Amino acid sequence: MDANATVEAGGLADDRALLGRTSTAQRVADILRTRIAEGYFPPGTRLSEDGIGGALGVSRNTLREAFRLLTHERLLVHELNRGVFVRVLAVGDVDDIYRTRRLVECAVVRGLGHPPYPLDGLVGAVSEGGAAARAGDWNGVSTANIHFHRELVALAGSARTDELMRSVLAELRLAFHVVDDPRALHEPYLVRNREILDALRAGERTTAERLLARYLDESRTRVTAAYARAVDAPTGPAD
Repeated sequence: MDANATVEAGGLADDRALLGRTSTAQRVADILRTRIAEGYFPPGTRLSEDGIGGALGVSRNTLREAFRLLTHERLLVHELNRGVFVRVLAVGDVDDIYRTRRLVECAVVRGLGHPPYPLDGLVGAVSEGGAAARAGDWNGVSTANIHFHRELVALAGSARTDELMRSVLAELRLAFHVVDDPRALHEPYLVRNREILDALRAGERTTAERLLARYLDESRTRVTAAYARAVDAPTGPAD
């Protein structure tokens, strides 16, 4: 489906200030990655070079380089003679994302030093999720959950790990946008996130890792099953 050029201009024009004076393909990619993660461009959307380039005020070459970067991150796919589309995940992709998350996130918690830990980011994400739930904003709960896990990985103090998980979690959002009952999908993890936070507050790193591993295993089962039902087949390129 084509992204409506008017909608693109109306929303993305507000992001032009983020580019600053030194507009780069990486900054454009950062903006588009955020927009994709927020569901502004749902899976299967064809991205219009004219609409997006005009809204952001960037050249066609810069935009194409941003598209290339996001294709490398598996968020976009180029189809010959058709254009660039937001990727539609296969069911196996969702399962693989969770395997990656478990490896990375559990390793981060396991590798934490002695308490106390800098938990302000996690506290903020838990509060954000609770506020969104009270407002009935389940997409907002999903966003808060992603923030929680990004803040958790940030405890490692590794820019490389942060970059990896930013890409992995953005890719996961592609699956969330397809599932038709976001409340059933995301509500259980409000309590789980608080339990992990409480364990880390108490300095109980081993307990936090155990809770996180169980959380991710159960989430992998639930999300993969929900996504499979939503797409009714492992559609979309896996690579």
